[in-house]
Amino acid sequence: MLILSHTSHLPSETTLTKFFFPPTQRLQAPPSTSGNDQGACYCVGQARSSNRRCSIRSPGLGRMLTRCAMNGGEGPHSYARNSSYQKGVVDVAKPIIEEEISRKLDLKHLSSTFRIADFGCSTGHNSCAAIQIITEAIRRRFEIEGLISQLPDFYVYFNDKVTNDFNTLFNSLPRERLYGAAGVPGSFYGRLLPKAALNFAYSSCSLNWLSEVPKAVLDTTSPAWNRGKIHYVGARREVCEEYANQFAKDIESFLDFRAEELVPGGLMALLVPTVPASCDPNSAYAMTTAPYLLGSCFMDMAKTGRFSEAKVDSFNIPVYFPIPQEFKAIIERNGKYTIERIEVLDNPGKHNLTGPKDHAAHFRSVSEGMLIDHFGSEIIEELFDRYTKKLEASPLFSDPDCDKSIIMFVLLQRKLESYCSAS
Repeated sequence: MLILSHTSHLPSETTLTKFFFPPTQRLQAPPSTSGNDQGACYCVGQARSSNRRCSIRSPGLGRMLTRCAMNGGEGPHSYARNSSYQKGVVDVAKPIIEEEISRKLDLKHLSSTFRIADFGCSTGHNSCAAIQIITEAIRRRFEIEGLISQLPDFYVYFNDKVTNDFNTLFNSLPRERLYGAAGVPGSFYGRLLPKAALNFAYSSCSLNWLSEVPKAVLDTTSPAWNRGKIHYVGARREVCEEYANQFAKDIESFLDFRAEELVPGGLMALLVPTVPASCDPNSAYAMTTAPYLLGSCFMDMAKTGRFSEAKVDSFNIPVYFPIPQEFKAIIERNGKYTIERIEVLDNPGKHNLTGPKDHAAHFRSVSEGMLIDHFGSEIIEELFDRYTKKLEASPLFSDPDCDKSIIMFVLLQRKLESYCSAS
């Protein structure tokens, strides 16, 4: 059973309330979650005094769920303090999301409630900004059509790993907002919500995280064993193929489960960090550079005896950055959606990472949990000191314009015919 407990207190005006979907809508739990709380959510309830401790833990979780949560809280190494890069993605997508909602949202068949979900919300600062954009755009659409009196009630489901810091997310919710909020812990590579529960799905900078490290890259008997490295960049072709195959499998699952949860004609906006098909490492870098450099730091530390090389060989970072054509091909093979818009964007958030220390802090905020889980907390300061020095040794990381990473915006609409055939 999922349990609420925590080391910090909720503010007096907020309490966590656990609720279940009606029995007719109870779901089969994803493979990595406990079956006793199928379909359970945790939501911010009405104001009342509470000092209840609240965090989430589950004995049935796989290790990968634990490792992939971003750093919680609002301290110097937190995701909240070091996610301006991701905030840039929200900012650059804002006018496109507003335009597409004004053009594509069908107001004729809406009910009195409009349900939105953010898959991969983390601790909420960027997620809340995105949800504000979406709900305000929908409200304006009703206003322009002269239907403001028929504006539905908005409900937003914030989803992330069970170990995500939902406390910080709930505390980040704006006081003046158009929606009720619920936290939905669990992997978005499984089913999370009732059938046809969503009108609008959203995910930003989350789908790069794999459900697991490809098994073959950790298998010492496999041609894809990734010896001496912690990522696919710079590795053998077999390693790259294993990562690409795992990514394709995961995205297929994501699309399938969201197709069950979206209403026919429902919209889904995805923002996925990608890399160009070609990038000259002598004059540019991309997001794939970070784990490559970190891997070299691990091998340097192994040579000094801090841990064994075998310890490094048994660890790989479960993140993959596709090229745009690769991601589009997966969507087309899935066949459950029409692609309403695809656009490649340059992320202005890269200008917020003005030097090596900013880059190191950013990467630490998203990876520290999994690193501690495998190597222990005692190596973290030395590791990121080495990592920062490697960044400082390269002139590329002092110039944000050398970052050639790109963001792929995709707007999908749930096909009516595929929904009917799946029912």
